[in-house]
Amino acid sequence: MLERVTVPTLFPPPTYSHATVVEAGTKLAFLAGAVPLDAEGKVVGAGDAVRQAEQVLANLGEQLRAVGSDLGHVVASDVYVVSSEPSVLAAVWEVVEASALSTGPHSSTLIGVACLGYTGQLVEITVTAVVPEEAVSGEPGEVVRP
Repeated sequence: MLERVTVPTLFPPPTYSHATVVEAGTKLAFLAGAVPLDAEGKVVGAGDAVRQAEQVLANLGEQLRAVGSDLGHVVASDVYVVSSEPSVLAAVWEVVEASALSTGPHSSTLIGVACLGYTGQLVEITVTAVVPEEAVSGEPGEVVRP
Protein backbone atom coordinates (compact mmCIF):
# COMPACT_ATOMS: atom_id res chain seq x y z
CA MET A 1 0.00 0.00 0.00
CA LEU A 2 2.85 2.41 0.78
CA GLU A 3 6.62 2.40 0.42
CA ARG A 4 8.92 4.53 2.54
CA VAL A 5 12.15 5.45 0.72
CA THR A 6 15.47 6.55 2.18
CA VAL A 7 17.82 7.58 -0.62
CA PRO A 8 21.22 5.94 -0.07
CA THR A 9 23.14 8.74 -1.83
CA LEU A 10 21.75 11.43 0.52
CA PHE A 11 22.52 12.08 4.18
CA PRO A 12 20.45 9.53 6.13
CA PRO A 13 17.56 11.17 8.00
CA PRO A 14 17.39 10.34 11.72
CA THR A 15 13.79 9.08 12.03
CA TYR A 16 11.98 9.88 8.81
CA SER A 17 12.18 8.89 5.18
CA HIS A 18 13.06 11.09 2.20
CA ALA A 19 9.92 10.08 0.31
CA THR A 20 6.80 8.00 0.64
CA VAL A 21 5.17 6.43 -2.40
CA VAL A 22 1.48 5.62 -2.18
CA GLU A 23 0.04 3.10 -4.61
CA ALA A 24 -2.75 4.47 -6.82
CA GLY A 25 -6.22 3.75 -5.55
CA THR A 26 -5.31 4.23 -1.90
CA LYS A 27 -7.61 6.39 0.17
CA LEU A 28 -5.76 9.42 1.58
CA ALA A 29 -6.71 11.91 4.28
CA PHE A 30 -5.34 15.45 4.16
CA LEU A 31 -5.76 16.86 7.65
CA ALA A 32 -6.04 20.46 8.72
CA GLY A 33 -3.33 21.57 11.11
CA ALA A 34 -3.66 20.05 14.56
CA VAL A 35 -3.40 22.78 17.20
CA PRO A 36 -2.83 22.77 20.98
CA LEU A 37 -6.42 23.57 21.98
CA ASP A 38 -8.47 21.66 24.55
CA ALA A 39 -12.14 20.74 24.01
CA GLU A 40 -13.18 24.21 25.24
CA GLY A 41 -10.92 25.98 22.73
CA LYS A 42 -8.27 27.08 25.24
CA VAL A 43 -4.55 26.88 24.41
CA VAL A 44 -2.89 24.09 26.41
CA GLY A 45 0.65 24.65 27.70
CA ALA A 46 0.90 28.42 27.35
CA GLY A 47 4.54 29.34 26.80
CA ASP A 48 5.64 25.68 26.70
CA ALA A 49 6.35 24.36 23.19
CA VAL A 50 6.99 20.82 24.44
CA ARG A 51 3.64 20.62 26.28
CA GLN A 52 1.90 22.11 23.25
CA ALA A 53 3.54 19.50 20.98
CA GLU A 54 2.15 16.76 23.25
CA GLN A 55 -1.35 18.26 23.01
CA VAL A 56 -1.06 18.72 19.25
CA LEU A 57 -0.12 15.04 18.84
CA ALA A 58 -3.04 13.96 21.04
CA ASN A 59 -5.41 16.10 18.95
CA LEU A 60 -3.84 14.80 15.75
CA GLY A 61 -4.52 11.25 16.91
CA GLU A 62 -8.19 12.17 17.41
CA GLN A 63 -8.38 13.71 13.93
CA LEU A 64 -6.88 10.59 12.37
CA ARG A 65 -9.19 8.21 14.28
CA ALA A 66 -12.17 10.24 13.05
CA VAL A 67 -11.24 9.42 9.44
CA GLY A 68 -10.38 5.76 10.11
CA SER A 69 -6.60 6.12 10.28
CA ASP A 70 -3.87 6.53 12.91
CA LEU A 71 -0.44 8.04 13.50
CA GLY A 72 1.30 4.99 12.06
CA HIS A 73 -0.34 5.59 8.66
CA VAL A 74 0.96 9.16 8.26
CA VAL A 75 2.96 9.52 5.04
CA ALA A 76 3.90 13.22 5.30
CA SER A 77 3.94 15.86 8.00
CA ASP A 78 4.86 19.50 8.49
CA VAL A 79 5.72 20.56 12.06
CA TYR A 80 5.48 24.31 12.65
CA VAL A 81 7.12 25.83 15.75
CA VAL A 82 7.06 29.49 16.73
CA SER A 83 10.78 29.97 17.30
CA SER A 84 14.01 30.81 15.55
CA GLU A 85 16.02 28.85 18.14
CA PRO A 86 17.22 25.43 16.95
CA SER A 87 17.06 24.12 20.54
CA VAL A 88 13.31 24.84 20.74
CA LEU A 89 12.71 23.17 17.39
CA ALA A 90 14.80 20.20 18.54
CA ALA A 91 12.80 19.88 21.77
CA VAL A 92 9.54 19.76 19.81
CA TRP A 93 11.06 17.28 17.36
CA GLU A 94 12.00 15.02 20.31
CA VAL A 95 8.31 14.90 21.28
CA VAL A 96 7.38 14.01 17.69
CA GLU A 97 10.05 11.29 17.59
CA ALA A 98 8.80 9.80 20.87
CA SER A 99 5.21 9.63 19.60
CA ALA A 100 3.50 6.98 17.49
CA LEU A 101 3.94 9.39 14.59
CA SER A 102 7.45 8.00 14.20
CA THR A 103 6.19 4.39 13.98
CA GLY A 104 6.70 4.33 10.25
CA PRO A 105 9.35 6.75 9.04
CA HIS A 106 7.61 9.28 6.82
CA SER A 107 8.43 12.44 4.90
CA SER A 108 8.55 15.33 7.34
CA THR A 109 9.57 18.97 7.55
CA LEU A 110 10.33 20.90 10.76
CA ILE A 111 9.75 24.64 10.28
CA GLY A 112 10.43 27.62 12.56
CA VAL A 113 7.84 30.36 12.03
CA ALA A 114 7.09 33.85 13.38
CA CYS A 115 3.53 33.15 14.55
CA LEU A 116 0.57 30.79 14.25
CA GLY A 117 -3.19 31.34 14.23
CA TYR A 118 -4.15 31.35 17.92
CA THR A 119 -2.82 33.75 20.53
CA GLY A 120 -0.17 31.88 22.52
CA GLN A 121 0.03 29.01 20.04
CA LEU A 122 3.57 27.70 19.56
CA VAL A 123 3.09 24.41 17.66
CA GLU A 124 0.98 23.10 14.78
CA ILE A 125 1.27 19.89 12.77
CA THR A 126 -0.32 19.09 9.42
CA VAL A 127 -0.32 15.59 7.97
CA THR A 128 -1.35 13.44 5.05
CA ALA A 129 -2.25 9.87 5.98
CA VAL A 130 -3.33 6.66 4.34
CA VAL A 131 -6.79 5.47 5.40
CA PRO A 132 -6.37 1.68 5.48
CA GLU A 133 -9.02 -0.56 4.01
CA GLU A 134 -9.34 -2.43 7.30
CA ALA A 135 -11.09 -0.47 10.01
CA VAL A 136 -8.96 1.34 12.58
CA SER A 137 -10.53 1.48 16.04
CA GLY A 138 -12.34 4.69 16.88
CA GLU A 139 -15.53 6.48 16.03
CA PRO A 140 -15.89 7.89 12.53
CA GLY A 141 -16.10 11.64 12.27
CA GLU A 142 -18.99 13.74 11.07
CA VAL A 143 -19.03 14.03 7.30
CA VAL A 144 -20.11 17.43 6.03
CA ARG A 145 -20.66 17.95 2.31
CA PRO A 146 -21.51 21.22 0.59
